[in-house]
Amino acid sequence: MEDYIIELARKYYEKCGNSSGGSLHIVLDDGNVSDHNVRYCREYAIKNGDADGVVLADALLYLSIEQRRKVYAQYSLYAG
Repeated sequence: MEDYIIELARKYYEKCGNSSGGSLHIVLDDGNVSDHNVRYCREYAIKNGDADGVVLADALLYLSIEQRRKVYAQYSLYAG
């Protein structure tokens, strides 16, 4: 599951305007992986019509905090 979410994040970053994490900046770029932060970003994505951001936030919420930390720590290896 973690690899799948890393791949979702990689594709999300490739979209125009998302080079710094888009609607999920505080999670993807800054490593703020608490439920509160992911939910905040999800709501921000909804308000801005960022459907891909909502999907990614939902996927992250499926993971435990520890799994999210792992995804954050490993992301740079996959994002190149």
